[in-house]
Amino acid sequence: MQKLWRSEGPGTNDLRLLKSCGKNVIVEDGVRIFHPENIELGDNIYLGHDTILKGYYNSVISIGSNTWIGQQCFIHGAGGVEIGENVGIGPGVKIHAAKHKELGTDIPILFSGLEYARIIIGSDCNIGIGAVILPGVNIGRGSKIGANAVVNKNIPEFSVAVGVSAKVIKSRI
Repeated sequence: MQKLWRSEGPGTNDLRLLKSCGKNVIVEDGVRIFHPENIELGDNIYLGHDTILKGYYNSVISIGSNTWIGQQCFIHGAGGVEIGENVGIGPGVKIHAAKHKELGTDIPILFSGLEYARIIIGSDCNIGIGAVILPGVNIGRGSKIGANAVVNKNIPEFSVAVGVSAKVIKSRI
């Protein structure tokens, strides 16, 4: 029933500014939340130390109930990020739902604008320490992603995927 906030520095320190916020949300020291008006948190959420939820002006980060997000994670909401219920996200995971457009060499990459591509992480997933989830990826329900994997394509339900680029090595069913 308790909402805890123990953060200092940039970003909001007021969970009332979120689009929605469930019960028993624990936000550890150093967590930064940007564009809170576009962030939805379910019940029983844990946000580990120094995590950044980088909301974006045109899309929503939605995190389902009973989800644990480890220390020093970075979730960038440009393009939209949907995380299901009962998800574990290990420390140091990076999730980014946008990339720079490819406009050739006449324009610096930094000024090329962004392409947005929604990321969906299904319920009951586990994302290993240091994994990177790239734009447009859908990780199916019940899947496990190995430590330091780079996920740049969809992962079917109940799969185990590891490596750079992540490859499915087995089914959990």
